Amino acid sequence: MRFTRARAAAYGTVAILAALALRFTPELPGRTDAGAQASSSPARGGSITAPPILGWQEREDTLGRGESLSALFVRAGLPAASAKEALRAASGEVDARRIPAGLRVTTRRIAHPDSAPAEVVLALAVDRLIRLRRTPGGWAGSEERIPWRTDTVVIAGEIRTSLYAATRTAGAKMLPGGARTELAWKLADIYEYRVDMSRDLQPGDAFRVMVERQVSPNGLVRLGNVLAAGFDVNGERVSAIRFGDGRGGYYDVHGKSLRAAFLRAPLEFRRISSVFGMRRHPILGVWKAHKGTDYSAASGTPVRAIGDGVVVRAGWGRGYGNVLEIRHRNGYVTRHGHLRGFARGVHVGARVDIGQTVAYVGSTGLSTAPHLHFEVLVGGTQRNPGEAIRAAIKGGDPIPASQRGAFEALRDRMIAALESPSVTVAAR
Repeated sequence: MRFTRARAAAYGTVAILAALALRFTPELPGRTDAGAQASSSPARGGSITAPPILGWQEREDTLGRGESLSALFVRAGLPAASAKEALRAASGEVDARRIPAGLRVTTRRIAHPDSAPAEVVLALAVDRLIRLRRTPGGWAGSEERIPWRTDTVVIAGEIRTSLYAATRTAGAKMLPGGARTELAWKLADIYEYRVDMSRDLQPGDAFRVMVERQVSPNGLVRLGNVLAAGFDVNGERVSAIRFGDGRGGYYDVHGKSLRAAFLRAPLEFRRISSVFGMRRHPILGVWKAHKGTDYSAASGTPVRAIGDGVVVRAGWGRGYGNVLEIRHRNGYVTRHGHLRGFARGVHVGARVDIGQTVAYVGSTGLSTAPHLHFEVLVGGTQRNPGEAIRAAIKGGDPIPASQRGAFEALRDRMIAALESPSVTVAAR
């Protein structure tokens, strides 16, 4: 009896303790609908699942010289078979054999030590990406274009030493260095029929230019079209208004095309070492009339015809070295000396077009360094090249009568914006 009572007491104590344990022990989590959805929902990329507390990790790499994309994928953590499949997905968007070294590649994976990349991004350009994603059906690729924001800025400057120096100073707050150099080239190209940027500009001359500026989401800047410009050269304003669809052309305020019968200079790369007049001959060591203009440039720089014409001389010319003469309209002849050689198809009797490459800068004949000696003869007499070409240049074709009204309306808007005292910025 005494034993029975003791056993009953022990059983009662155990029961009480068990009840207390059940009362104060938290319940195990059940599989709710939300929980089921979170655990079965694929991660970005499709086939990887992970608890929501895990995030994504990114890794940037670049393609090495001589390295294949598949090798880079493996180095980034993709299994060999998966790397080949991703490469096949990329081949639908880009030729993997022509991708240059230095290509930036970004891989994304779940932040877990055992996870493999689920997304690979190839940055082909600042505005073009190839995005590869791992999906339940395998790797898939797509191209993405990043939009640029375009605004319009007005840059004004004064010539002190050169156009390059002026654009670098005037546009420093609005354009990076490379874009400012490109702006100088754009202006030289637009005005190549009216102004020789290496010779005609003098200290005190000034310019204003309205140009499109394109900005990428990551802050890169590139130039768009020059919409309008004005150069004050030797007290005379030379304006340029872009008009027309597509590539468009440039016209002065009177509606005449800036294109003319002659270019102002025979080289696109224009850096003059001496000008027309008296100078000390570098080899003969005596003062003599220098009947032309010397353009200093690297050997092999293309020489272009400043106008349509016929080749009347192409060969050796004693002190001139290799010399080329082209007869143009109205009795004009251009002479090019010290050439390294002639372009293919250039011989006596050949017809050439304005802007066509006809020869290459050299240092033949009486020459101390590579440069182009350029002369203009009018009626058989040597003339100052700058003055002779300026006299020959006449306004180009006018705006058709049917477009005259549209041009004048655009011209008035452009001139007003160009002359605004403050910088014009019109985003779109």
